[in-house]
Order: sequence, then C-alpha cells, then structure tokens
Amino acid sequence: MDNQIEHTANKPEIVYDSIRSFVITAQNKVYTAVNAAMVIAYWEIGEQIYKACGENERAYYGKSLMKYLSERLTSEFGKGFDESSLRKMRKFYLTYPIRDTLCPELSWSHYRLLIRITDKTARDFYTSECAKSAWSVRQLERQINTMYYQRLLSSKDKEDVAAEIQTSEPKPEYELAIKDPYIMEFLQIKPDTHVYENDLEQALIDHLQQFLLELGRGFSFVSRQKRFTLDGQDFFIDLVFYNYILKCFVLFDLKTDKLTHQDLGQMQMYVNYYTRELMNEGDNPPIGIVLCAEKNDAVVKYTLPEGNNQIFASKYLTYLPTEEELKRELRLDEFRKLSD
Repeated sequence: MDNQIEHTANKPEIVYDSIRSFVITAQNKVYTAVNAAMVIAYWEIGEQIYKACGENERAYYGKSLMKYLSERLTSEFGKGFDESSLRKMRKFYLTYPIRDTLCPELSWSHYRLLIRITDKTARDFYTSECAKSAWSVRQLERQINTMYYQRLLSSKDKEDVAAEIQTSEPKPEYELAIKDPYIMEFLQIKPDTHVYENDLEQALIDHLQQFLLELGRGFSFVSRQKRFTLDGQDFFIDLVFYNYILKCFVLFDLKTDKLTHQDLGQMQMYVNYYTRELMNEGDNPPIGIVLCAEKNDAVVKYTLPEGNNQIFASKYLTYLPTEEELKRELRLDEFRKLSD
C-alpha cells in the first residue's frame, strides 16, 4: 500500500488526471440534469400556450397573448422568453405531443433543430440517431444539412456514411458542451463572454472595447456577444456600440483567421438586421466594422449603410477610428498576448 502511495506521489499528473475526471463527470451530470429540466419546462410552456390559443396563435388573441407572456416572463426571468422563443416552445409541443417520447440525452438546442424538419419520418430518425450516437448540436446540424438520412437510405456502404461525421465534425471538448447559453439563460445566470470566445478573441475584444470607450469620439457601450436568432439559427455580434454624435449603432465583429467574403456578407446581414429591427426613431443607419487579427497581419473592413452618399460616409469616417488606429490596436494586443 505504501509503495502504491509513493508511486502515485512521484507522478502528480496521475493525481491531476484522476481529480479532473471527477470534476468533468460531476459537471456533465449537472448539465444533463438541468438540460432535462429545461426541455421539460419548455415543452410544458408550449403545451400551455397551445391550450390557451389553439391553432390561431397568430390571430389577434394569440398575438396579444404572446406579447403579454413575453413581456411578463422576460421582466421576471430575463432572456429566453421573447415572442419568437415562445412560438418555438409551442411548435416543440406540437411536434412532440407525447411527453414520454422526449429523449433526456437531447438538449433544447438539439430540439430547436429537430422541430424544423417537416418530414416526420426523417425527424424521428434524426431524433433517435442523435440520442443513440450522442451527436453534439453541431454534428446534428451537419447531418441534417448534408441530408444524412437520405444518403444513408440510398447508400450501399451504410457504415462508412455513418462513420464520416466523426472526421468531418468531431465532437467538441467537454467545456464547450457544458457552456450552453440557453442553460445559462434558463438558470438566470448572465452568460460570461468567455462562453463564446477563445482566449485570443477574448483578449482582443477586451482591449478593443476599452480602446473605443477611451477614444473620446462619442462611443457608448451597448452589448457584447449580442445574440439574435433568425429562422432558428443563432448569431453573435462581438461588440455593439452606439455613437451619440453620429446617432447610429456601430457593430464590430472580430475574426482571428483570414478575412473572407463570407465574413463581410455576414456583417452586412448584421447591419441589415439592426436597420430593420433595432433602429430607433431619429437614428442614422448602423455601420459594421469587420476586424481580422490574423497573425502578422491586421485587416479592417467597413460595411457602410446602403443607399447613403459619399458625404454621409465621410461624416461617419470622421468620428470612427481609422483603419490604422484599429490595426495598431489589434497588433498591440496580439503582441501583449504573445508576450504573457
């Protein structure tokens, strides 16, 4: 016995790995329990809404009920209960009307994807296979988008088709699995921005946020990792400011890889969303800035509002940080990060 203790003491990494496994197991048990409770709660909310407004949730009574419930629930419990979310809960109940058929292995994020599948046979297949194979949310999304069900039916080598997900979309580290923003909202825990960012992104965004506030050109902080949902898909804007001199929102998105045209298209979508949904009366159209912090390079791209003349664009650029200022801050913070 003494020899075994001495042997373990000489290898502290063995002790660490053992303790780490206990912590991970406990965290996963807590996540699973909270997730199951959340899924059941959302199913029951959907049931109550359906019983209250029936098939006509978009008729006058249904709309007014949704608005009333959303305002009251959001006031008391915070995020997660906007009208769009409540409609998803109602659809969840209608799609899975028998509570006992719900899979405790699947999260609300899984079910948000599954309820979008209109073919019941395909949906039942994905539900069962997802629970059986313990797919992550990203793995499930990839399987749906690549028509896994249809490919499996038509393939002669079904085992090869079934195995490809592990190489094309491997499961995330356990830390990412338990850092679910929906779980945090359900528990009324303010999501830490670290949930969404890697260490480099976090350091860069921390620095840029402080830099913009200290710039003295009318910037007021609004939100960080601003989440909004379109057609069941979540999007996150890294930083949102309001400039009270320009009277407009300014959106920042940071990319640590090489900048692509998809990144610019995504920012244009963010700008369009703010233009149509979040502009206040008297506001000027929002502006988007995409920052690329690729090693040994820094790229800044402005997404100016559509339909504005160059004079207005020039007015924007007078108060916004210049490309050189932003590049300098990106490089400076990367240097600090690498020096730590």
